[in-house]
Amino acid sequence: MTAAVYLKDVVKRFGTFTAVDRISLQVDQGEIFGFLGPNGAGKSTTIRMLCGLLRPSSGEGRVNGLDIVSQAEKIKANLGYMSQRFSLYDDLRVEENMRLFGGIYGLDSLRCKKRIEEILDVISLRERRMSLAGQLPTGLKQRLALGCALLHQPPIIFLDEPTSGVDPGTRRTFWDLIYTLADKGVTVFVTTHYMEEAEYCNRIGLIDQGRLIALGSPAELKIRHLSGVLFEITTENVPAALEALSGAKEVLDAAVFGRALHLRLNKGMDAFAYLSPFLASAGLSIEHLGPVEPTLEDVFVALVGRKRDS
Repeated sequence: MTAAVYLKDVVKRFGTFTAVDRISLQVDQGEIFGFLGPNGAGKSTTIRMLCGLLRPSSGEGRVNGLDIVSQAEKIKANLGYMSQRFSLYDDLRVEENMRLFGGIYGLDSLRCKKRIEEILDVISLRERRMSLAGQLPTGLKQRLALGCALLHQPPIIFLDEPTSGVDPGTRRTFWDLIYTLADKGVTVFVTTHYMEEAEYCNRIGLIDQGRLIALGSPAELKIRHLSGVLFEITTENVPAALEALSGAKEVLDAAVFGRALHLRLNKGMDAFAYLSPFLASAGLSIEHLGPVEPTLEDVFVALVGRKRDS
């Protein structure tokens, strides 16, 4: 079976700046693949190369068997793309937007009409088909954007921060749509800043400073990249506690999680006895301390921003 996405040693330079540095990965057909990383890590540059919008400086890549350099125009016609910003026309109605994009994708009038009826059901907007796009709530706008990207039945769809700015309930509904697409064999390549969303992906690639630094399922990443024991600690001043523990050599990493602190210690440590003196020196005491199950956000904290060899 041909991979939906294949990259080998892909590099993209802008002058002397290397935005993407020797990335290699493969995404299977029908897979939900999450692409994570901090701002400026190289996510959007990578997606633009996969969509045929940017030419790589070196390396090789294919999308559904099509070469990202020599067959870029064919790639554009055979994928769906949805950006984090609503990119449709506010002054057109839902159905008018869909008809416009159907024409852009080259659908004849009969097929376009049929696909619009099908997609309206998929995105649950049949009752709003005559509403102006600009008057839709953000979550419904995102659904409309997804629907327009699916009109020509692309085998792969790229979603760039698709749920940015919507509430958790709407995000969950949107991900139900993504699962439905994957069940039908559509490959979904998605970027997100929400770590809880990344948990829904089959596999995840984590990019930092232009390099792919981790690749695997959410469970694999937690096992592979989080040594030691993870603890949650609450105290009267969490930011001050983080600063007080910054010099503790047995603390592998630490970060603020809401009103608590997550930190990893080497195995075999008496956490309370070890941490108490550091906090006491800052006039703080431990209110609660206990081990917790790691999340992808803990993986992100552990890996992102580290100095890497050239």
